[in-house]
Amino acid sequence: MPANLHENPDALPQPIGGYRPVDEWQAHVNTVFYALRGARVQDFYQTFASADYRLAHALAADYYARVRKRDTTHITHHPSPITILELGSGNGNLAACFLSHLKRLDQDGLIYPRVRYVLVESRPAALEAAKAHPDLADHQSKVETFLASAESLTGIADGTVDRIMCNELWSELPTKLMLRNQGEVEEEFVRPNLNERRHAEIDDWSGFVRAFEQQDLEALRRFPPPLDDIVWEREYRKTEWKSVPYRKTITEFLKQIDEKVLVPVNLGAFAVLKEAKRVLSPDAVGLSAFDAGAADLEVLNDPEKPCYGQFGGQYSFIVNFLLMEAVARHLGFGTVTVEPQREFVGRSLGTNVLSLPELLATHPAAASLKPWEQDRLVLETVRALNETYTSPYERTIEFPIREETPSEERERLGRLLSSLRRGGLPDAVAYVTEGEILGTMRGLEALGYAREAIKAALTAPANTVEYCHSFYRPT
Repeated sequence: MPANLHENPDALPQPIGGYRPVDEWQAHVNTVFYALRGARVQDFYQTFASADYRLAHALAADYYARVRKRDTTHITHHPSPITILELGSGNGNLAACFLSHLKRLDQDGLIYPRVRYVLVESRPAALEAAKAHPDLADHQSKVETFLASAESLTGIADGTVDRIMCNELWSELPTKLMLRNQGEVEEEFVRPNLNERRHAEIDDWSGFVRAFEQQDLEALRRFPPPLDDIVWEREYRKTEWKSVPYRKTITEFLKQIDEKVLVPVNLGAFAVLKEAKRVLSPDAVGLSAFDAGAADLEVLNDPEKPCYGQFGGQYSFIVNFLLMEAVARHLGFGTVTVEPQREFVGRSLGTNVLSLPELLATHPAAASLKPWEQDRLVLETVRALNETYTSPYERTIEFPIREETPSEERERLGRLLSSLRRGGLPDAVAYVTEGEILGTMRGLEALGYAREAIKAALTAPANTVEYCHSFYRPT
């Protein structure tokens, strides 16, 4: 589990819970995370749809092309309204950019006027915040909200949805870690402890443990924040299949994996697939899911692969796209494809693209810089790219400056941040095209980037764990 795991339980303070399957503790901790830190989620991590527009535009262009093709080849049109679900609505930026671009593409008014765009979210506050995105103001007649879990879309009738989209959702849903051991399938069980520093700060230990176990959020707010300081013990136990669906599909998949190699089994994502199959119409465009994961058996069979990430106390697991495909086939999906996300975006633009993090990774000194020095490199890189990059949306880049940044550098970075234009790169997680990169190569080289390294990255194959677009259609 997390990197601060201790193997010696005697070195740990008193546990704050018992051993449970990793997916159960993941759901427990993530519920606490969103309750305590949900309003600050952008402080801990950004997604490719938090502020950037290019993923949303690629989705809109793809949808427009598919619906136009369907409308011209079918004798009867798909019924109106055309319902689109976005599962996990984020901050509303994906919806706003998707609808704006779809309206711009639909010059003849054949598709956009028929669209009904439904934001689906399990937390009321998040749902209202997403709908309040300022760029959704022009689309309010098209946008509805639906309070529900993505895993249980009760209230949406069978066969009534044309398009489903979700961005970096599946990795947050309950996920088991399973392996084969001497012919048996086992899964990871974990037990949470609090590290010694945080443990020493809590006077009412029994009250804290009770609040954590019961998810008593009001009580937890009275204690020092625990999420970053949880230390996990782990062990492996035989899987109790009565609570795990798709046993045959999972066990057949695990036969391809070496013994004692952990692989993610994304149960929450399986549930989303099942609901998607139910609500999608027979001629639907389908479901697109964007998330980090692996679609290569060799990668999944690697015992050293990363299975999870931790962001501000929230746990995200990589998506096992090969097992997702097997479950989708079991459910009756006719079309299943997986591709790197940047290929999907680049194909829409007709050029190679890199995400800003991928570009930053080519810098020869990136890995050796202090965190605040990395921040400086990010902002200097954004300033250089803004010479050629222009967004169709007005955005102010949000980039908190670290407290540990030296005072003189804080002032310099503050001036640099305030000088970045609103029509430039909107975020440190955004896509830039080959032309935009090469057009400002002189400025990038002045920052220490190497031209050949950047050119190689633009055409490099997918990484071992990659952000991918997985697509599922009923037929």
